[in-house]
Parts: sequence; structure tokens; C-alpha cells
Amino acid sequence: MMWEEPQLRSLLERLGSFSRSISLDRRGWGSSDSVFVETTPSLDSWLDDIAGVMAAAGSERAALLGVGDTGAAAMLFAATYPERVSALVLLNAFARFTQGPDYPCGLPAEMSERYIDAVRATWGTAAQVETNAPSMVSNERWCRWFLRAQRLGGSPATAARFFRATADTTVHHVLASIQAPTLVLHRRGNRVARVDHGHYLAEHIPGAVYRELDGDDHLIFTGDTDALGEQIEEFLTGAPAVPATDRVLATVMFTDIVRSSQRAAELGDRAWGKLLDAHNAVVRSELERFRGREVKTTGDGFLATFDGPARAIRCAVDLCQALQSLGLEIRAGLHTGEVEVRGGDVGGIAVHIGARVAALADAGEVLVSSTVKDLVAGSGTEFQDRGPHELRGVPGTWNLFSVVS
Repeated sequence: MMWEEPQLRSLLERLGSFSRSISLDRRGWGSSDSVFVETTPSLDSWLDDIAGVMAAAGSERAALLGVGDTGAAAMLFAATYPERVSALVLLNAFARFTQGPDYPCGLPAEMSERYIDAVRATWGTAAQVETNAPSMVSNERWCRWFLRAQRLGGSPATAARFFRATADTTVHHVLASIQAPTLVLHRRGNRVARVDHGHYLAEHIPGAVYRELDGDDHLIFTGDTDALGEQIEEFLTGAPAVPATDRVLATVMFTDIVRSSQRAAELGDRAWGKLLDAHNAVVRSELERFRGREVKTTGDGFLATFDGPARAIRCAVDLCQALQSLGLEIRAGLHTGEVEVRGGDVGGIAVHIGARVAALADAGEVLVSSTVKDLVAGSGTEFQDRGPHELRGVPGTWNLFSVVS
């Protein structure tokens, strides 16, 4: 259907004139397989899908173009895999859809449900044109095409479910970790994502270039697409190469056996050594299952990193349960942040935060920072607020959350 609409076709051909353009349908939309209501894809799934499509297309390194709510996944992918992203272009994108204590842009949180209800009620109707593409309201041919595309792309319930996930998702914590040359484009009169979202991205992504465009359309393929294509082409074809880096975004997991010294004294060195070997085997098996990378052992615990916070949480929860069969209880702490890769080791403030979070966890508990909680919004993971804490050696106050398993 993309090629049936002349204005969209023109933009695709423009992008294809200076690059190989690869399009990705999100899970549950368009020609992608449907998903169940209780398994709305998380940002981790998006990262997997971007990497999977790039691999299938033979693309080792690409410029990412994120539009609207897809910008969050593009930003997180760029921060997590800097070596795979040559440049990042964001159009009418946002780091968070609703307002928060440290995010003044966006929809007031109390209006979120009303907005989602409106999406469900107006999906595939003229009201969607008025919101997303006001410049096309009087174009009957285009309106018929667009509303048909919406209905074929997903049902009203599917749209509402994905918009609820969008409303809960935030990536503003990771913007400082984006290293790719970034172009932020935003239409001045955008009614879906107001222009202050674009200002925020440009101010918080290092070295980002900001261009404000005329018009009030949210969609990439309406309005002045020629000017849009010119901006993208100029930026991508003139962007400098990304230097090799030893800094990446990762989720750090620390685990520790509870009362290990007491158990060692009770069992004796030989029996304790065998039990510790069995513990290590279980941990390594779970790390492999959830694509975690073992960094090192810490005597009676592990330090590992993950390229997705949701996988890290599932790994930690499963570890707590699996090790009970050995008569062992562990505590686990998780934090997502920028780490320095030092050969096989990792360092940086994110590692220190992860260690401090783990030290505050109770027996059998998976404790996470607010950054981890925010990044897995919409994944179905439930948390219990553990309140603000001072982390030894780390500035500021940190809100911690316990995973409800």
C-alpha cells in the first residue's frame, strides 16, 4: 500500500536515490505476525527486530530513521549498539509521551487514558486525518487511502494497546549515551507531539542538529516532503564517520548469594566448593538463555551485562527461582546506563550504581533502579516501589523498585 500513494512513493524514491532504504513493520502491525493482547511487544522486542531485519538484509551498519513513537526504539538501539548505527534521524519523535517529574513536555499524565480511549474510538475515521495530517483533510483520494491503510494495519483495540505502551514508555534517561550523528526534525504545528519534544531531544542528545519544519502534520509522508527529503539527504550524505568507541549502553546485573559465609562454615570447604560450582553452572546457563554476557565472578556472585533490560529482569527472576532447588537464596540488582568496556571487564558509574542497588536487595529479591523500570514500561513487568535511597559513593537520591515475580 505504501507504493499506491504518490506522495509517499515519491519520498521513498527520494530516500532510495542516495541510500538503500529498508522498512520495518512493528510486531502486530501491517504484514507482521499478530500478537496477543497480553504480550504487547516491549522495547527489547523492537531492538531484536531491528537487528533481525538488518541481519536479514545484510546491513551491518545503518542510519536509523525514527518517526513519532518509533523514535524511542531508534534512540535506544543507537545508544545500545553504537557500532551498528552510522546516523540517527528523528522526525516528530519524543523521548516520553506523557509529562513526568523530570520531563516537562508532552501530555499530562492524567489525560493519558482519555487519549487512548480517543484513539480507539476514532481509529480508521476522519478524526485521525484531522489529528495526524491536517493538510490532507480536503484530499478525498488520500483520505480514503490513509483510512484503509489504518484499518488494514491494525484494529482499534490493537491501536489502543500500542498507544498505551507508547504512553508508558520513556527513553529520556539514555539520550546522553547516543553517539551517532543525530538530526532532529520537528514540524512546528504538530498536534500529536508538540514541538517542545523536539527541543528536548536536541538539547539532550550530544551534538544533535535541530531543524524545525513548517507545517502541522505528524506523518512523514504528508506536508512538504520535498523539504523533508532534502534535510535527510544533506545530513546523511555529509555526516562524518562515527569513531570507534569503548562506551556502550548496557543493563548491569549483580548477583550475590545470601549468607554465603555462614553456609560455607556449616558445609565445610569441600561441600561448599561443590555447591558453588553448581551455582555457577546454573547462572551461566541462564545467562546464555537470556543473552547475558558474563563479565566476571565476584566470589559468591556474578557481574553480567545485557543489551536489553527486560531480558536482564527475566534472567534475574529465573535465577532466584532456579537456585532455590540447590537450597540457595540470592539477591540481584540491576541498573541501565553507559559503561566503559575495558577488554573483558566493564567500568563506569553505571557499574557502581548496579553494585549499590544489589547490596540493598533482600534475600530472593530483584531490585532495580528507576531507569530500568522506565525502560521496560509496557512489558507487563510489575514493580513494588521501594522508595528513595542514598547509594554509597553515588551522588543524588535514587528511587528503587522491587520486581514482583
